[in-house]
Amino acid sequence: MEKRIINPWQWQDERSYNQGVEVKHFESTLYCAGQAAVHPDGTSSDADMRTQLLLAMHNLEQVVGQAGYELKNIVRLNVYTTNHPEFFSVFDTFTEWIAKNEIKQVSTVFEVKTLFETLSVELEATLVK
Repeated sequence: MEKRIINPWQWQDERSYNQGVEVKHFESTLYCAGQAAVHPDGTSSDADMRTQLLLAMHNLEQVVGQAGYELKNIVRLNVYTTNHPEFFSVFDTFTEWIAKNEIKQVSTVFEVKTLFETLSVELEATLVK
């Protein structure tokens, strides 16, 4: 697989995403449903934003791993949150996870009115290999 990052500017670098990602010569694509702070027994977390974000990232890691992919092959990672200011107050947790896993993706952050039950953040990813 060949991945090329397209960034006409540099300001997005501080926000842990890219303007474009071109992928050539890949063998498969994985589309992940939104992963949120849902516990293994299926109950939704009612914890604070940082705790929910950590669990959502963990759940995404589990789906990616079970599918035989690597996090560094995420090419699109969208974030849905019910509280934009609260999400950005814990953005460091998100950007550290992006850097640690060498993820080079395009992203969009959406503020939505509600997510399922008590959830406040959800991560939707597309990967290639």
